[in-house]
Amino acid sequence: QSLPQQKLLTWLSVLECVEVFAEMGTARVWGEMGRWTIIVLIQLAKAILRLLLLLWYKAGIQTSPPIVPLNREQQQPLHPQDMEDSSSGKDQTYVGRRSSRVVRSLQNTPSLQSRHWGSPQQREESQNRRAEEMNQPPTPLGLQETIAESIYITRPLLHLLSLGVWGQRSWKPWLLSAVLDISSLSLLSDLKDLNRRERAELRRRTILLLYYLLRSPFYDRYSEGRILLLLRLLADYVPGVGFVTRPLMDYLPAWQKIYFYNWG
Repeated sequence: QSLPQQKLLTWLSVLECVEVFAEMGTARVWGEMGRWTIIVLIQLAKAILRLLLLLWYKAGIQTSPPIVPLNREQQQPLHPQDMEDSSSGKDQTYVGRRSSRVVRSLQNTPSLQSRHWGSPQQREESQNRRAEEMNQPPTPLGLQETIAESIYITRPLLHLLSLGVWGQRSWKPWLLSAVLDISSLSLLSDLKDLNRRERAELRRRTILLLYYLLRSPFYDRYSEGRILLLLRLLADYVPGVGFVTRPLMDYLPAWQKIYFYNWG
């Protein structure tokens, strides 16, 4: 990736990290008008950055978060003793004569902090495979797929615009957003030869369609009572589940009112 593209991804990641804090902070300081103003500004900035990545840098299907978090356990380097033994030509493993099973030799056992299961060869192969997956170029998008990704990127702006036109209690913004999400996924479903990250992103978007059960006005009219009743039954009749469901019952109404948790 070029340096400007990396900067765009960094700024996009920063926006996604601070959007909830910005919404709650402006709501506390400037009230409801300030809250919706910062929501519109953040969604507009995210849409512009994503469109630049899509149309100018040909970034393909964009994942969320934009920068994949670092897995420090997987990126942990080999133990210094292992590196010294490898450079000196010592065998780090022993192959059983009858079972042909590969095990680490006792003199090359690393410290407890850096110990892992599996042979050094398996670990090295796994790290190389993950590195290849991370470095795979994005799948080129045709006209149909570019339109589908553009629909997904601009959907929050169209939803906010429809909220301003028809109000928060209207079904039209909810239906418009659902149609756009489903249309985008349908157009992208014909795309083949996706890499692992892109397939995971499409699965994530499909699962997020369940959020429409928690989004107003559907949640206010249909889902809220049923979900709270189910959580209450689980808390009362399933031993041990109440430690999770009772705090969730208290947290769900507050979560549902935060835009970037619910619609972001």
